[in-house]
Amino acid sequence: MKVLVTGADGFVGRWMIRRLLTDGHEVFGALRPVGATHEDGLSDQERESVRWLPLELTDADSVRMVVDLPYDAVIHLAAVASGPEAARDPGYAWTVNAAGTARIAYVLAEARRKGRADPVFLLVSTGEVYGRGPDGKNGRPRLETDPLAPCSPYASSKVGAETAALEAWRRTGLRVVVARAFAHTGPGQDTRFVVPAFAQRLRYARQIGAPAVKVGNLEPVREFLDVRDVVDAYTRLLAKGVPGEAYNVAGGQGIELRQLFDKVAARLGVKAIPETDPELMRPADIPNLVGDGSKLRAATGWAPTFSLDDTLRDTVDAQAH
Repeated sequence: MKVLVTGADGFVGRWMIRRLLTDGHEVFGALRPVGATHEDGLSDQERESVRWLPLELTDADSVRMVVDLPYDAVIHLAAVASGPEAARDPGYAWTVNAAGTARIAYVLAEARRKGRADPVFLLVSTGEVYGRGPDGKNGRPRLETDPLAPCSPYASSKVGAETAALEAWRRTGLRVVVARAFAHTGPGQDTRFVVPAFAQRLRYARQIGAPAVKVGNLEPVREFLDVRDVVDAYTRLLAKGVPGEAYNVAGGQGIELRQLFDKVAARLGVKAIPETDPELMRPADIPNLVGDGSKLRAATGWAPTFSLDDTLRDTVDAQAH
């Protein structure tokens, strides 16, 4: 298959490309033309196997030039993917995440309508679209049938992206499949995200002999999938996802962030007290965000293969190199 991956130089993008190449696909990698460094963790051979394309989601002409080709599948990962980053400029997050998706969907839908191509459009969304849920801290794992009730600029912009893509499916039959990914981590994730951030702060505390490490709210419960399991789910959805449907990419097992902090500290051999820093607190933290992945498993046979301990080991060890 000819597969376009947007956000190809991002954390998940590089793992997605590696998986697609391993599976023998012809891979096109779209990335922002400004600031791209190709420091993406790929080997020289992997990088040379990809056809790289400059893509600016805020530019309709750029989107058309990159997207209007006869792909068999498009995996849309490019986004303002950090909650704090989206909160700093919600309008920009909407422009990239929602309007950018609308532009891609429109080009793909027109190509299908005119008979030029009929790709699967896998839109990567987030479990955060469900918001706090009805049960708060003790909430059950979210189901795809639960109402979408985002409570952050990031999550709301992702609901906008889903709306845009599914409108194109209803209007033209574009084969849109929505993947609502719950929290995931793995080797190469940057310190905007919780596991690498914990590891970096703990290492620094050990280096300077500090007794405490600054943290945000450690009470929320999250699940943490391995990025390698997540890209496996995306690959399976390309083949077996039903157009017009959304699928939780979720394992259903949550952990309190305080326990996660302790696990990372133990992995590093650091004894440090977590100290709450108001600057790291999120005012709209979801108390409990765990997903039910039964629909994905039934459709594709997917199940996580990496344990949390294995993922933490690989993530923390990779950060040291």
